[in-house]
Amino acid sequence: MSDAKKVSPTARNGRVLFASLIGTTIEFYDFYIYATAAVLVFPRLFFPGGDPTTAMLSSFATFSIAFFARPIGALAFGHFGDKVGRKTTLVAALMTMGLSTVAIGVLPTHESVGIVAPLLLALCRFGQGLGLGGEWGGAVLLATENAPPGKKAWFGMFPQLGAPIGFILSTASFIILTSTMSEGAFETWGWRIPFIASALLVFVGLWVRLKITETPEFQKVVDRHERVKAPAVTLFSNHKAALVLGTFSGVTTFTLFYLMTVFALGWATTGMGLARADVLPIQLIGVLFFAAFIPVTALLADRYGQVKVLIWSSVGIGLFGMLFAPLFGLGLTGLLIFFALGFGLMGCTYGPIGAAMARPFPTTVRYTGASMAFNLAGIIGASLAPFIAMKLATTFGPVAVGGYLAGSAVISILALWMLGRVAPETEF
Repeated sequence: MSDAKKVSPTARNGRVLFASLIGTTIEFYDFYIYATAAVLVFPRLFFPGGDPTTAMLSSFATFSIAFFARPIGALAFGHFGDKVGRKTTLVAALMTMGLSTVAIGVLPTHESVGIVAPLLLALCRFGQGLGLGGEWGGAVLLATENAPPGKKAWFGMFPQLGAPIGFILSTASFIILTSTMSEGAFETWGWRIPFIASALLVFVGLWVRLKITETPEFQKVVDRHERVKAPAVTLFSNHKAALVLGTFSGVTTFTLFYLMTVFALGWATTGMGLARADVLPIQLIGVLFFAAFIPVTALLADRYGQVKVLIWSSVGIGLFGMLFAPLFGLGLTGLLIFFALGFGLMGCTYGPIGAAMARPFPTTVRYTGASMAFNLAGIIGASLAPFIAMKLATTFGPVAVGGYLAGSAVISILALWMLGRVAPETEF
């Protein structure tokens, strides 16, 4: 009898959910340490010579590169995920992201190699985006395609929990480093530690993923000889509406998230003049609200419907946009409320969105379809969000940034409403 047959269903589900969770935790940890470093150290180390705002905007520009790499990763890894299998593709995606992150930790700075430094940084950032483009969809399918009936959103929220966990790990690492090291030591070599340390997390993730088996739903496709030759071609030919609506359904999720992380940290430390040592712990408290609401709304989505919960969450995000200016005007107290509300709403969308984006696509193209929808939403909603928000804030103030968020919420609400009619909620 094989090892797979000896494992009880409960133990197997636990292994699968942990594999989906640990993978996205690592992926988002890698992604967030870049986002934090893009605010705290990259402007001075890789883009010196200009005023602080210009350097910050240049750093944000490299941050956006990953979002344009993600659809390429979604197509490449999605092809193999729908042709070869979820397990093998997830291992390759994790390796791509992990190696790119470790490489950032050993890059020379502008002082050492001049213009080559930001070019190498951009290349590594592209590699991060490529890996994440293939990671998310596979992790969500690993969970949802193993879920029993009526628990798609609940299983699908486990990889989503990797986002706040990865953020907590990355932010905590920077808090510890900035509080225990001098400014000079941190900028010289301390910032490199979180990037290099990610190698240990990648090793754990690979070890876990190599022990899992293929999902039952994809195995049925293999057994029935139903795999398509070109998943991307089939997707764009037969499932365009689901792809477009799924993409715009996730726009406000991405916009909110990167306003809460990259923009808020940048504006607090530059536009408001607050110390990063004061802002990072408050931001970390907000992420706890993010983590808390993910399982809550996943349960609600399984009971009342994924699309319905996402629509109401998006309405809340639109209303939250009206509070940007008042809360930023209250200093650290306002920031605490800002992070608690914003991250809480982020959790409300993040709980159901994994299952919701996978649902409209058949198993034969689901890896490619869910990955493309999620990552195209990232391009539209977040790739330039920190850059646009910083420009709006410096020109018109935080009230304009709130309006920008509210506008993205309206787009997602309309897309979700249409998605509920194009692809009615049924078990997949």
